[in-house]
Amino acid sequence: MNAPDAMTTVHPVTLEVIRNALPAISQEMSTDLQRTSYNMMIYEVRDYCTALLGPDGDLITQDMGGVSHFVADLGFVIKDGLRRYGKDGFAPGDVVMHNHQRSAGQHLNNVVIYTPIFFEGALAAFAVVRAHWVDVGGLSTGFGGAIAFDPWSEGLQVDQIKLYEGGQPDEKVMRLVRDNIRYPDAAMGDLRSQLAACRLAERRYQELLGRYGKDVVEAAIRTIYAQTEARCRAAVADIPDGTYEAESIFDGRPGEAPYQIKAKVIVAGSDMTIDLSGCSPARPEAPVNSRTYAGAYIAYKALTAPFEPLNEGAFSALKVVIPEGNMMMAPYPSFMASWGSALPTVVDTVWRALADALPDRIPAAHSGSLGGTFFFASQSVDGSPSVVGQSIEASGWGGRPFEDGEDASMSVCQGDVRNAPIETIELKCPVLVVERALRPDSGGAGKFRGGLGIQTTARGLAPGRWNVGGQAALGRTTCPPWGLWDGKPGTVAGTEVKAPGEPGFTRTRSAARYAGVAGSEVRYLTAGGGGWGNPLERDPERVLRDVIEGYVSPEAARRDYGVVLASNGRSLDPAATDALRGEMRRG
Repeated sequence: MNAPDAMTTVHPVTLEVIRNALPAISQEMSTDLQRTSYNMMIYEVRDYCTALLGPDGDLITQDMGGVSHFVADLGFVIKDGLRRYGKDGFAPGDVVMHNHQRSAGQHLNNVVIYTPIFFEGALAAFAVVRAHWVDVGGLSTGFGGAIAFDPWSEGLQVDQIKLYEGGQPDEKVMRLVRDNIRYPDAAMGDLRSQLAACRLAERRYQELLGRYGKDVVEAAIRTIYAQTEARCRAAVADIPDGTYEAESIFDGRPGEAPYQIKAKVIVAGSDMTIDLSGCSPARPEAPVNSRTYAGAYIAYKALTAPFEPLNEGAFSALKVVIPEGNMMMAPYPSFMASWGSALPTVVDTVWRALADALPDRIPAAHSGSLGGTFFFASQSVDGSPSVVGQSIEASGWGGRPFEDGEDASMSVCQGDVRNAPIETIELKCPVLVVERALRPDSGGAGKFRGGLGIQTTARGLAPGRWNVGGQAALGRTTCPPWGLWDGKPGTVAGTEVKAPGEPGFTRTRSAARYAGVAGSEVRYLTAGGGGWGNPLERDPERVLRDVIEGYVSPEAARRDYGVVLASNGRSLDPAATDALRGEMRRG
């Protein structure tokens, strides 16, 4: 954005119109993308974000509900493109594709399509859509190639390549992309959908500039940035000054040492620094490497202005320290297929650091997962259409200082991502969803209980390949979500498989695909959140209600909460409860 012009003033009414018009552009982009895309990760799960960025890469607006952990990287992609081409290297009608880990810092399935927006012959902004493609070649099918060992084995890397120049498609490049993807019809459909959303943003932003004038709109944007920064600063100023620290661990691959997540939060007046330099070093062949500030940005946004539209001003008062070589700032060509899996733990750890300073606001840890990654693919060998089914299965949030954690919710890093409806999964691919239910006893016990994870069981009606997860998909599988203030930890996640004829399910921590014959079943078990406060302080009537609803077993009610039920199982034994709780407090 250009430097402020003291001569340009914005009428308060005009400012409010523009303040609301800008998010409306990114929201309309989102609606357009969702309605026209081809793969259910976009139109059902909503694993995408849409945004408008300034000519220098500053974030003007991102769709409300767009994937939260995409927020920190879109500007890096645009700035990288500007270094590649220069401002004079873009023309009306250009379309650029980018997923390269060198600057995008994510798994290759997250494909960015962006277009320059021109007004009166000058570059005015960029329209950007990042969306999750089903496949980009290599081992990327589904949720990224967690069993690969470098970016090249993961899939096709596209580094700031123009698919269109001056409105004309480069058919050779388009064919190259198409020929390296297992499901080219879906990928090309999603590409066209992303492009349509960008073209829509071009029209809407040009209409806004034409109506109010470029100087007025840009002055309004600068004002909005400043006001957003002021609101964030006011929120930070309410936190007592000090240096706050916390650490946690995150699962490595089977046989590997866990990762250390260390967060230092420094509050000085209205300034906040989030220092993640204590996190483990990058491991070149480990999938959890990333290059992103997203963990710090998400934690800060939730603490300051969680319900405000997103723009560059939201982070102007925040300093993030992540040194090169850190697992969160891995140098290319580090492997990043599961780049986002550690982010929920990073966010929880930043909040945990502030628990003493904000005891009435900080929750216990949530599941520490981007969700259970349900994936089934049946590859055609006889000319019939290949099919892919995908979903992200929700999990539990931590108990809060004033109420229980949410059951079956997506990670704080996921925005409005949701699971795919059972009807859609069964319609699109030969899979029967046997069960999708809350997972009893998965929430950590506490005065306020942790939210429950879920258990989803699916049976393949044809041979196919399943994602069976491990930490890359499910998050903390051996390091449970912690409780706060004597709250108990939640239950860890896992995946189980069962071949036809086998008597029961077998737990697996492998990140490999499971090649199942017809009749094979996979069960995804997502984690529950940690509990907040001493479980013995929970109202026995609430424990009884949880037992009746099937959230907590009678055994757990007695063991964790000291609550004894009457012989009918549907009422309390008050005397026995008082006696047991007294004994538990003493011992």
